[in-house]
Amino acid sequence: MRKHILFIIAMLALAFASCDSNKVYEEYVEIDDYVWNSSKPLSFEFEVSDTTALHDIYVNVRHANQYPYSNLWLFINSWSPSGQKAVDTIQCVLADEHGKWTGSGLGDIWDKQILWKKNVRFATAGKYHVEYNQAMRTENLVGIMDMGLRVELADNEE
Repeated sequence: MRKHILFIIAMLALAFASCDSNKVYEEYVEIDDYVWNSSKPLSFEFEVSDTTALHDIYVNVRHANQYPYSNLWLFINSWSPSGQKAVDTIQCVLADEHGKWTGSGLGDIWDKQILWKKNVRFATAGKYHVEYNQAMRTENLVGIMDMGLRVELADNEE
């Protein structure tokens, strides 16, 4: 029975992925034992070839019910192909004022996508590097399962 359910989930994921024509890049980094140490940055690298299109960039957070906070603060460092560095600090709001998780959930696992940058035009083609550092004033942050980065073509029909 379990194999049957896993097969159905895999087929649904494949169906949804094939409909995702705006996706340029999406990757997740798994957090060992769901404990993110403040001295362990998470790295992503993606290739940009189209410097004329506008892109939206998202931070993806997958967390468990055991996550003890309603938000997640991140320091984000990014480097262009030329080595130019940019630094950002963002707050990922994961729960509302009543403590209810605001992402999409299944069981005790929650996914939340947070817009980091909107309508970005990459200046040069090449490899871009992004690094997340948790900034929650605790050395070992419990309950974060995976962190992801998504780059997609901007939807300018709004």
